[in-house]
Amino acid sequence: MQDRPTQTIWSVIAAAPMWLAAAVLFLLMAMTFLDVLSRSIFNNPIESATELTRLFMAIMVFAALPLVTWRGEHIVVDLMDPLFTRRMGWIRDILVDLACGVAILFPAKRVFDLAERARDYGDKTEYLGLPQFYIGWFIAAFAFLTALVFLLRGVTQIVAPHKLPGKEPLE
Repeated sequence: MQDRPTQTIWSVIAAAPMWLAAAVLFLLMAMTFLDVLSRSIFNNPIESATELTRLFMAIMVFAALPLVTWRGEHIVVDLMDPLFTRRMGWIRDILVDLACGVAILFPAKRVFDLAERARDYGDKTEYLGLPQFYIGWFIAAFAFLTALVFLLRGVTQIVAPHKLPGKEPLE
């Protein structure tokens, strides 16, 4: 069993990307409010609002993805659940987690390759002139992390399903 300080450290590490996503969501909300206000009152919108919205959306989605994955909080439509027994549902969940973990490795690698190409070409964003490879690296890193979380979740369901949030052990 882990000691209390170790659990606290891991809790902080796990929560940090969610706090990043929350902060970026607040910035996006404030920027949108100011953009609408300046557009309506002064007829002068924030020129880089579209660019910042794209960046903020990417940061929000990919920062939250690993923890959402670990907790099993993805949006799902359980149309087929009545067809599965509890044990078959457990096997299905393991296979889905492992398959998703492997599947996400490929786009993560591709995004990393595209970020490297953007770095080599010196690509910059249109209005702010930010190097584009930074956001590509961020997306690739969090996609790789999400793939690892999926794989870890699949293995954990096999060896210790009671350790996963919201999972009960099979009898």
